Amino acid sequence: MDPVETGDADAALVAAIARGDRAALAALYDRHAGLLLALALRILRDRREAEDLLHDVFLEVWRAAGDFDPDRGRVRTWLAVRMRSRALDRQKSARISRNVGDDAVIERMAADDVVETGPDHGRVRAALAALPAEQRQVIELAYFDGLSCSEIGERTGTPVGTVKSRMAAAMGKLRGALDAGGARS
Repeated sequence: MDPVETGDADAALVAAIARGDRAALAALYDRHAGLLLALALRILRDRREAEDLLHDVFLEVWRAAGDFDPDRGRVRTWLAVRMRSRALDRQKSARISRNVGDDAVIERMAADDVVETGPDHGRVRAALAALPAEQRQVIELAYFDGLSCSEIGERTGTPVGTVKSRMAAAMGKLRGALDAGGARS
């Protein structure tokens, strides 16, 4: 399915959910649960916690579907931002201990039954894998662990200026790799 058609179909499902259509919620879940679960697993590193959070996020979608504005972005992004935010909140709670990220993230994600849900999924993973280890590490710690540059510096024993330089270089390389392949933003 064309990405534009997928976005339109997802927006139609969210509109139906806002009207109380449970079948639309089930369809949206079927379309995006794999991606969201993989994201939660990456952040929380605990399958039970990730599955509980997936349930919570879809309950939130049921309650907040009327707030979704298709002019502000795609449904997939809206869902992923919700999942990431809730996972980071949970990770920082007393129930989950924070684990240090490592250089084997791509391999772990591949082993976690990640469901590829879009045409850009493999390209994003490949672009991350192509980064030098130091640059990939700062991206992972910032995105998946929700750390600031100063927190990354403390965790890795790296000066904050170096962390910021690595982050900027990594983001530039990721942008270049994804733009060269025609990824949608």
